[in-house]
Amino acid sequence: GQVDIDMIAGPSEILVLADGKSNPRWIAADLLSQAEHDVLASAVLVTDCRTLAEAVQAEVEAQLETLPRRDVARKSLEDNGKIIVADNLEKAVEAVNRIAPEHLELCVDDPFALLPQIQNAGSVFLGRSTPEALGDYFAGPNHTLPTSGTARFSSPLGVDDFRKRSSFLYYDQAALCGAADRIADFARREGLEGHARSALSRKQGQS
Repeated sequence: GQVDIDMIAGPSEILVLADGKSNPRWIAADLLSQAEHDVLASAVLVTDCRTLAEAVQAEVEAQLETLPRRDVARKSLEDNGKIIVADNLEKAVEAVNRIAPEHLELCVDDPFALLPQIQNAGSVFLGRSTPEALGDYFAGPNHTLPTSGTARFSSPLGVDDFRKRSSFLYYDQAALCGAADRIADFARREGLEGHARSALSRKQGQS
């Protein structure tokens, strides 16, 4: 049989959530690792520290100079790059959930404490020593991930996406008769009398 997979997967995105203790050189490198993919790629830093934001911006400029794909990366950053300074980490997490990034790095002291607050992200990289490139090439689950904000309602590609399955229902007559009036009410509210009669016929025909 055939299985259809329907997911927006690309252009690539990274969002780095970083506190003031993070190394701006590392953060800049991680942002550029996605920006070099494609002029449509998106690289975003969200931080609660303006000093870090300014240091990362300077580092990005410096690292661009020696990056072989600097023209692509520069265009990506100019069109789609952002640095967002939030009042605190709680506000930063709100921004993350609104953006719903494909790749999310949590560059904070205790990333596992923040993880339960992350509602919308394709793949999460925990801690300062877990760059997104690790997931691209070496570790972790598969890397077909929701992009363009679709992490709000879809998930990374997984083995279940390749399984064809059916759902099953079974009511005995007593159970159906107990629900028939409610089924009919729903159906009639939609103007579907045939549906209502289908359920009610069992109730009327019970011995």
